[in-house]
Amino acid sequence: FDSPKLSRPEVKPEVSAAVLPQVALRSLQTSAVSRDIDTAAKFIGAGAATEGVAGSGAGIGTVFGSLIIGYARNPSLKQQLFSYAILGFALSEAMGLFCL
Repeated sequence: FDSPKLSRPEVKPEVSAAVLPQVALRSLQTSAVSRDIDTAAKFIGAGAATEGVAGSGAGIGTVFGSLIIGYARNPSLKQQLFSYAILGFALSEAMGLFCL
């Protein structure tokens, strides 16, 4: 049962003072893989924010496109339609700003 392959290695309790600062320094350094993952996460976050702002731009375009169609169908409601369009613009723009 006491095979040399299965026995536990002996632990030496002695650690020199010169090795200890290097071990502590090594644990504080960031590896290249960790930095690459951090950079990738930043790019993914920037892409998600850009997608939200693009959606806001599409919403604003839809609001003012519908305003023009409403003007063409019923010109007498021009002021009321414009106030609703400004409200829709403000809400769409607020959602775009929340994405940032």
